[in-house]
Amino acid sequence: MSEKKKTADGLLLFAIGALLIIGVIMVYSASAAWGEYRFSDPYYFAKRQMLFAFVGVIGMTIMMHVDYWNWRRFTLLGLFICFGLLILVLIPGVGLVRGGAQSWIGVGAFSIQPSEFMKLAMIAFLAHWLAANPQKIQSFKTGLLPLLAIIFTAFGMIMLQPDLGTGAVMVATSFVILFVAGARVRHFAVMGGIGIAGFVGLIASAPYRIDRITSFMDPWSDPLGTGFQIIQSLYAIGPGGLFGMGFGESRQKYFYLPEPQTDFIFAVIAEEGGFIAGVAVISLFAIILWRGVRTALLAPDSFGTYLAVGIVGMLFIQVAINVGVVIGLIPVTGITLPLLSYGGSSLTLMLVALGILVNISSNVRSV
Repeated sequence: MSEKKKTADGLLLFAIGALLIIGVIMVYSASAAWGEYRFSDPYYFAKRQMLFAFVGVIGMTIMMHVDYWNWRRFTLLGLFICFGLLILVLIPGVGLVRGGAQSWIGVGAFSIQPSEFMKLAMIAFLAHWLAANPQKIQSFKTGLLPLLAIIFTAFGMIMLQPDLGTGAVMVATSFVILFVAGARVRHFAVMGGIGIAGFVGLIASAPYRIDRITSFMDPWSDPLGTGFQIIQSLYAIGPGGLFGMGFGESRQKYFYLPEPQTDFIFAVIAEEGGFIAGVAVISLFAIILWRGVRTALLAPDSFGTYLAVGIVGMLFIQVAINVGVVIGLIPVTGITLPLLSYGGSSLTLMLVALGILVNISSNVRSV
Protein backbone atom coordinates (compact mmCIF):
# COMPACT_ATOMS: atom_id res chain seq x y z
CA MET A 1 0.00 0.00 0.00
CA SER A 2 1.42 3.39 -0.99
CA GLU A 3 2.16 5.93 1.70
CA LYS A 4 0.23 9.15 2.04
CA LYS A 5 2.02 12.45 2.05
CA LYS A 6 0.88 15.05 4.57
CA THR A 7 2.01 18.22 2.83
CA ALA A 8 -0.61 20.46 1.27
CA ASP A 9 -0.26 21.24 -2.42
CA GLY A 10 1.84 24.41 -2.56
CA LEU A 11 0.89 25.34 -6.12
CA LEU A 12 -2.78 25.00 -5.26
CA LEU A 13 -2.37 27.26 -2.23
CA PHE A 14 -0.39 29.79 -4.27
CA ALA A 15 -3.08 30.05 -6.95
CA ILE A 16 -5.87 30.42 -4.37
CA GLY A 17 -3.95 33.07 -2.42
CA ALA A 18 -2.99 35.03 -5.54
CA LEU A 19 -6.58 35.12 -6.81
CA LEU A 20 -7.87 36.18 -3.39
CA ILE A 21 -5.40 39.09 -3.20
CA ILE A 22 -6.15 40.15 -6.77
CA GLY A 23 -9.86 39.97 -5.94
CA VAL A 24 -9.63 42.31 -2.95
CA ILE A 25 -7.54 44.80 -4.93
CA MET A 26 -9.82 44.73 -7.96
CA VAL A 27 -13.01 44.95 -5.88
CA TYR A 28 -11.63 48.24 -4.53
CA SER A 29 -10.73 49.52 -8.01
CA ALA A 30 -14.05 48.45 -9.54
CA SER A 31 -16.26 49.71 -6.71
CA ALA A 32 -14.64 52.92 -5.48
CA ALA A 33 -16.92 55.17 -7.54
CA TRP A 34 -20.05 53.21 -6.54
CA GLY A 35 -18.98 53.23 -2.89
CA GLU A 36 -18.47 56.99 -2.94
CA TYR A 37 -21.76 57.60 -4.69
CA ARG A 38 -23.96 55.27 -2.63
CA PHE A 39 -22.25 55.25 0.78
CA SER A 40 -19.90 58.28 0.73
CA ASP A 41 -17.03 55.82 1.22
CA PRO A 42 -14.86 54.67 -1.72
CA TYR A 43 -13.56 51.81 0.44
CA TYR A 44 -17.02 50.52 1.41
CA PHE A 45 -17.03 47.40 -0.77
CA ALA A 46 -13.30 46.75 -0.38
CA LYS A 47 -13.52 46.79 3.43
CA ARG A 48 -16.42 44.36 3.40
CA GLN A 49 -14.63 42.13 0.90
CA MET A 50 -11.60 42.04 3.19
CA LEU A 51 -13.86 41.02 6.07
CA PHE A 52 -15.47 38.29 3.95
CA ALA A 53 -12.02 37.13 2.88
CA PHE A 54 -10.83 37.04 6.50
CA VAL A 55 -13.82 34.91 7.55
CA GLY A 56 -13.36 32.70 4.50
CA VAL A 57 -9.65 32.19 5.16
CA ILE A 58 -10.44 31.15 8.75
CA GLY A 59 -12.96 28.63 7.41
CA MET A 60 -10.47 27.46 4.79
CA THR A 61 -7.74 27.04 7.40
CA ILE A 62 -10.02 24.94 9.60
CA MET A 63 -10.94 22.73 6.65
CA MET A 64 -7.29 22.37 5.69
CA HIS A 65 -6.41 20.99 9.12
CA VAL A 66 -9.38 18.66 9.69
CA ASP A 67 -9.12 15.44 7.68
CA TYR A 68 -11.84 15.57 5.07
CA TRP A 69 -13.28 12.12 5.85
CA ASN A 70 -14.34 13.42 9.29
CA TRP A 71 -17.03 15.45 7.54
CA ARG A 72 -18.54 12.41 5.87
CA ARG A 73 -20.78 11.62 8.83
CA PHE A 74 -22.35 15.08 8.63
CA THR A 75 -23.20 15.12 4.90
CA LEU A 76 -26.86 14.14 5.32
CA LEU A 77 -27.32 16.58 8.21
CA GLY A 78 -25.78 19.36 6.15
CA LEU A 79 -28.14 18.61 3.28
CA PHE A 80 -31.18 18.73 5.58
CA ILE A 81 -30.02 22.04 7.10
CA CYS A 82 -29.59 23.58 3.65
CA PHE A 83 -33.06 22.38 2.60
CA GLY A 84 -34.40 24.01 5.77
CA LEU A 85 -32.65 27.28 4.91
CA LEU A 86 -34.08 27.15 1.38
CA ILE A 87 -37.54 26.90 2.92
CA LEU A 88 -36.87 29.75 5.36
CA VAL A 89 -35.63 32.09 2.65
CA LEU A 90 -38.98 31.79 0.85
CA ILE A 91 -40.97 32.95 3.90
CA PRO A 92 -42.04 36.61 3.55
CA GLY A 93 -40.33 38.73 6.16
CA VAL A 94 -37.52 36.21 6.62
CA GLY A 95 -36.04 36.09 3.15
CA LEU A 96 -34.48 39.32 1.89
CA VAL A 97 -35.09 40.48 -1.69
CA ARG A 98 -32.13 41.80 -3.65
CA GLY A 99 -31.94 42.26 -7.38
CA GLY A 100 -35.41 40.79 -7.80
CA ALA A 101 -34.57 37.50 -6.04
CA GLN A 102 -35.59 36.49 -2.51
CA SER A 103 -32.34 34.64 -1.89
CA TRP A 104 -30.87 35.98 1.36
CA ILE A 105 -31.39 35.51 5.08
CA GLY A 106 -29.80 37.99 7.41
CA VAL A 107 -29.86 40.77 9.96
CA GLY A 108 -28.96 44.29 9.02
CA ALA A 109 -26.04 44.59 6.61
CA PHE A 110 -24.92 40.96 7.00
CA SER A 111 -26.69 38.08 5.35
CA ILE A 112 -26.14 34.63 3.88
CA GLN A 113 -27.35 33.09 0.64
CA PRO A 114 -28.58 29.54 1.38
CA SER A 115 -28.43 28.47 -2.27
CA GLU A 116 -24.65 28.98 -2.21
CA PHE A 117 -24.29 26.61 0.73
CA MET A 118 -26.61 24.08 -0.92
CA LYS A 119 -24.06 23.71 -3.73
CA LEU A 120 -21.38 22.44 -1.31
CA ALA A 121 -23.87 20.39 0.72
CA MET A 122 -25.04 18.64 -2.45
CA ILE A 123 -21.45 17.90 -3.50
CA ALA A 124 -20.65 16.38 -0.09
CA PHE A 125 -23.85 14.33 -0.01
CA LEU A 126 -23.35 12.94 -3.51
CA ALA A 127 -19.72 12.12 -2.75
CA HIS A 128 -20.76 10.22 0.39
CA TRP A 129 -23.66 8.35 -1.27
CA LEU A 130 -21.68 7.36 -4.34
CA ALA A 131 -18.72 6.19 -2.26
CA ALA A 132 -21.04 4.09 -0.08
CA ASN A 133 -23.03 2.68 -3.03
CA PRO A 134 -20.55 2.34 -5.91
CA GLN A 135 -22.63 -0.16 -7.92
CA LYS A 136 -26.06 1.44 -7.60
CA ILE A 137 -25.21 4.32 -9.93
CA GLN A 138 -25.38 1.83 -12.81
CA SER A 139 -29.10 1.37 -12.12
CA PHE A 140 -31.46 4.14 -13.13
CA LYS A 141 -34.30 3.08 -10.82
CA THR A 142 -32.42 2.37 -7.59
CA GLY A 143 -29.40 4.60 -8.11
CA LEU A 144 -29.66 7.54 -10.45
CA LEU A 145 -33.36 8.30 -10.07
CA PRO A 146 -33.35 8.88 -6.27
CA LEU A 147 -30.31 11.15 -6.62
CA LEU A 148 -31.96 13.10 -9.43
CA ALA A 149 -35.06 13.54 -7.27
CA ILE A 150 -32.94 15.14 -4.52
CA ILE A 151 -30.96 17.30 -6.96
CA PHE A 152 -34.03 18.63 -8.77
CA THR A 153 -35.97 19.19 -5.54
CA ALA A 154 -33.16 21.50 -4.46
CA PHE A 155 -33.11 23.09 -7.91
CA GLY A 156 -36.87 23.68 -7.77
CA MET A 157 -36.59 25.39 -4.39
CA ILE A 158 -33.78 27.61 -5.67
CA MET A 159 -35.90 28.49 -8.71
CA LEU A 160 -38.71 29.66 -6.43
CA GLN A 161 -36.46 32.55 -5.33
CA PRO A 162 -35.80 32.70 -8.41
CA ASP A 163 -32.07 32.11 -9.04
CA LEU A 164 -31.53 30.21 -12.28
CA GLY A 165 -27.77 30.80 -12.34
CA THR A 166 -26.99 29.26 -8.94
CA GLY A 167 -29.43 26.42 -9.54
CA ALA A 168 -27.88 25.64 -12.92
CA VAL A 169 -24.37 25.56 -11.40
CA MET A 170 -25.54 23.13 -8.71
CA VAL A 171 -27.21 20.82 -11.24
CA ALA A 172 -24.26 20.93 -13.65
CA THR A 173 -21.79 20.21 -10.84
CA SER A 174 -23.92 17.30 -9.65
CA PHE A 175 -24.00 15.85 -13.17
CA VAL A 176 -20.19 16.04 -13.37
CA ILE A 177 -19.92 14.00 -10.16
CA LEU A 178 -22.48 11.46 -11.37
CA PHE A 179 -20.67 11.08 -14.69
CA VAL A 180 -17.29 10.54 -13.02
CA ALA A 181 -18.91 8.04 -10.63
CA GLY A 182 -19.93 5.88 -13.59
CA ALA A 183 -23.51 6.78 -14.48
CA ARG A 184 -24.47 5.20 -17.79
CA VAL A 185 -24.08 7.36 -20.88
CA ARG A 186 -27.54 6.45 -22.20
CA HIS A 187 -29.06 7.65 -18.93
CA PHE A 188 -27.24 10.94 -19.38
CA ALA A 189 -28.52 11.21 -22.94
CA VAL A 190 -32.10 10.89 -21.71
CA MET A 191 -31.47 13.35 -18.89
CA GLY A 192 -29.85 15.74 -21.34
CA GLY A 193 -32.92 15.77 -23.56
CA ILE A 194 -35.24 16.30 -20.61
CA GLY A 195 -32.93 18.94 -19.19
CA ILE A 196 -32.78 20.91 -22.43
CA ALA A 197 -36.56 20.83 -22.72
CA GLY A 198 -36.93 21.95 -19.11
CA PHE A 199 -34.34 24.70 -19.54
CA VAL A 200 -36.15 26.03 -22.60
CA GLY A 201 -39.39 25.95 -20.62
CA LEU A 202 -37.83 27.93 -17.76
CA ILE A 203 -36.55 30.55 -20.19
CA ALA A 204 -39.89 30.79 -21.96
CA SER A 205 -41.76 31.15 -18.66
CA ALA A 206 -40.01 34.41 -17.73
CA PRO A 207 -39.95 37.39 -20.12
CA TYR A 208 -36.71 38.77 -18.64
CA ARG A 209 -34.92 35.50 -19.52
CA ILE A 210 -36.17 35.73 -23.09
CA ASP A 211 -34.89 39.31 -23.17
CA ARG A 212 -31.46 38.06 -22.09
CA ILE A 213 -31.39 35.58 -24.95
CA THR A 214 -32.44 38.15 -27.55
CA SER A 215 -29.98 40.72 -26.22
CA PHE A 216 -27.24 38.10 -26.40
CA MET A 217 -28.04 37.42 -30.06
CA ASP A 218 -28.15 41.14 -30.90
CA PRO A 219 -27.33 43.47 -27.99
CA TRP A 220 -27.61 46.51 -30.28
CA SER A 221 -31.30 45.84 -30.78
CA ASP A 222 -31.82 47.39 -27.33
CA PRO A 223 -28.54 49.13 -26.40
CA LEU A 224 -30.02 51.07 -23.48
CA GLY A 225 -32.07 48.17 -22.14
CA THR A 226 -31.41 44.44 -22.28
CA GLY A 227 -28.22 44.81 -24.33
CA PHE A 228 -26.70 47.47 -22.08
CA GLN A 229 -24.61 45.21 -19.84
CA ILE A 230 -22.89 43.18 -22.54
CA ILE A 231 -22.22 46.27 -24.69
CA GLN A 232 -20.58 48.09 -21.76
CA SER A 233 -18.60 44.95 -20.92
CA LEU A 234 -17.21 44.77 -24.45
CA TYR A 235 -16.48 48.51 -24.33
CA ALA A 236 -14.36 47.80 -21.24
CA ILE A 237 -12.45 44.86 -22.70
CA GLY A 238 -11.71 46.42 -26.08
CA PRO A 239 -9.72 49.50 -24.95
CA GLY A 240 -7.70 47.35 -22.54
CA GLY A 241 -5.51 46.13 -25.38
CA LEU A 242 -2.43 44.15 -24.47
CA PHE A 243 -1.30 45.89 -21.28
CA GLY A 244 -4.42 47.75 -20.18
CA MET A 245 -5.16 51.33 -19.22
CA GLY A 246 -3.51 51.04 -15.81
CA PHE A 247 -4.75 50.26 -12.32
CA GLY A 248 -7.68 52.46 -11.33
CA GLU A 249 -8.03 53.87 -14.85
CA SER A 250 -11.14 51.99 -15.96
CA ARG A 251 -13.78 54.20 -17.55
CA GLN A 252 -16.64 51.73 -17.68
CA LYS A 253 -16.73 51.32 -13.89
CA TYR A 254 -18.00 54.91 -13.65
CA PHE A 255 -21.69 54.00 -13.71
CA TYR A 256 -21.64 52.30 -17.12
CA LEU A 257 -21.17 48.71 -15.96
CA PRO A 258 -23.90 47.95 -13.39
CA GLU A 259 -22.29 46.70 -10.15
CA PRO A 260 -18.84 46.24 -11.76
CA GLN A 261 -17.46 44.69 -8.56
CA THR A 262 -19.66 41.58 -8.92
CA ASP A 263 -20.64 39.88 -12.20
CA PHE A 264 -18.46 42.02 -14.48
CA ILE A 265 -15.26 42.35 -12.47
CA PHE A 266 -13.36 40.43 -15.16
CA ALA A 267 -14.23 43.21 -17.61
CA VAL A 268 -12.62 45.77 -15.29
CA ILE A 269 -9.56 43.53 -14.90
CA ALA A 270 -9.24 43.31 -18.68
CA GLU A 271 -9.74 47.06 -19.11
CA GLU A 272 -7.17 48.05 -16.50
CA GLY A 273 -4.70 45.18 -16.95
CA GLY A 274 -5.30 44.27 -20.56
CA PHE A 275 -4.95 40.91 -22.25
CA ILE A 276 -1.94 40.10 -20.04
CA ALA A 277 -3.94 40.49 -16.82
CA GLY A 278 -6.83 38.47 -18.23
CA VAL A 279 -4.50 35.62 -19.21
CA ALA A 280 -2.79 35.77 -15.81
CA VAL A 281 -6.12 35.38 -14.00
CA ILE A 282 -7.23 32.52 -16.26
CA SER A 283 -3.82 30.87 -15.76
CA LEU A 284 -4.25 30.95 -11.97
CA PHE A 285 -7.65 29.27 -12.34
CA ALA A 286 -6.00 26.74 -14.69
CA ILE A 287 -3.48 25.90 -11.95
CA ILE A 288 -6.34 25.15 -9.56
CA LEU A 289 -7.95 22.97 -12.23
CA TRP A 290 -4.70 21.08 -12.85
CA ARG A 291 -3.91 20.52 -9.19
CA GLY A 292 -7.55 19.79 -8.37
CA VAL A 293 -7.82 17.10 -11.04
CA ARG A 294 -4.52 15.64 -9.86
CA THR A 295 -5.86 15.59 -6.31
CA ALA A 296 -9.01 13.79 -7.44
CA LEU A 297 -7.01 11.18 -9.35
CA LEU A 298 -4.65 10.48 -6.44
CA ALA A 299 -7.14 10.76 -3.56
CA PRO A 300 -6.86 7.81 -1.14
CA ASP A 301 -10.57 6.90 -1.35
CA SER A 302 -13.57 7.37 -3.62
CA PHE A 303 -15.19 9.85 -1.21
CA GLY A 304 -12.15 12.12 -1.59
CA THR A 305 -12.19 11.67 -5.35
CA TYR A 306 -15.85 12.63 -5.76
CA LEU A 307 -15.50 15.49 -3.29
CA ALA A 308 -12.51 16.91 -5.19
CA VAL A 309 -14.27 16.47 -8.53
CA GLY A 310 -17.33 18.33 -7.23
CA ILE A 311 -15.36 21.25 -5.79
CA VAL A 312 -13.23 21.68 -8.91
CA GLY A 313 -16.30 21.25 -11.13
CA MET A 314 -18.28 23.87 -9.20
CA LEU A 315 -15.42 26.36 -9.42
CA PHE A 316 -14.80 25.96 -13.12
CA ILE A 317 -18.40 25.86 -14.20
CA GLN A 318 -18.77 29.27 -12.53
CA VAL A 319 -15.55 30.57 -14.10
CA ALA A 320 -16.59 29.40 -17.57
CA ILE A 321 -20.06 30.95 -17.26
CA ASN A 322 -18.85 34.27 -15.84
CA VAL A 323 -16.03 34.79 -18.34
CA GLY A 324 -18.30 33.61 -21.16
CA VAL A 325 -20.86 36.27 -20.21
CA VAL A 326 -18.27 39.03 -19.91
CA ILE A 327 -16.77 38.38 -23.35
CA GLY A 328 -20.18 37.92 -24.97
CA LEU A 329 -20.15 34.15 -25.60
CA ILE A 330 -23.24 33.34 -23.52
CA PRO A 331 -26.24 35.33 -22.22
CA VAL A 332 -26.10 37.23 -18.93
CA THR A 333 -26.74 34.82 -16.02
CA GLY A 334 -25.80 36.63 -12.81
CA ILE A 335 -22.99 34.21 -11.87
CA THR A 336 -20.07 35.77 -10.00
CA LEU A 337 -16.37 35.06 -10.70
CA PRO A 338 -15.07 32.84 -7.85
CA LEU A 339 -12.52 34.44 -5.46
CA LEU A 340 -12.60 37.72 -7.39
CA SER A 341 -16.16 39.07 -7.37
CA TYR A 342 -17.56 40.91 -4.38
CA GLY A 343 -19.84 38.82 -2.20
CA GLY A 344 -19.96 37.32 1.27
CA SER A 345 -21.64 33.93 0.88
CA SER A 346 -20.03 33.13 -2.47
CA LEU A 347 -16.51 34.04 -1.32
CA THR A 348 -16.61 32.34 2.08
CA LEU A 349 -18.29 29.23 0.66
CA MET A 350 -15.69 28.92 -2.10
CA LEU A 351 -12.80 29.33 0.34
CA VAL A 352 -14.26 26.70 2.66
CA ALA A 353 -14.68 24.34 -0.30
CA LEU A 354 -11.12 24.97 -1.46
CA GLY A 355 -9.90 24.33 2.09
CA ILE A 356 -11.42 20.85 1.80
CA LEU A 357 -9.70 20.41 -1.57
CA VAL A 358 -6.34 21.42 -0.06
CA ASN A 359 -6.88 18.91 2.75
CA ILE A 360 -7.55 16.15 0.24
CA SER A 361 -4.35 17.19 -1.59
CA SER A 362 -2.38 16.67 1.63
CA ASN A 363 -3.60 13.07 1.75
CA VAL A 364 -3.00 12.01 -1.84
CA ARG A 365 -1.17 8.79 -2.62
CA SER A 366 2.52 9.18 -3.33
CA VAL A 367 3.57 8.52 -6.92
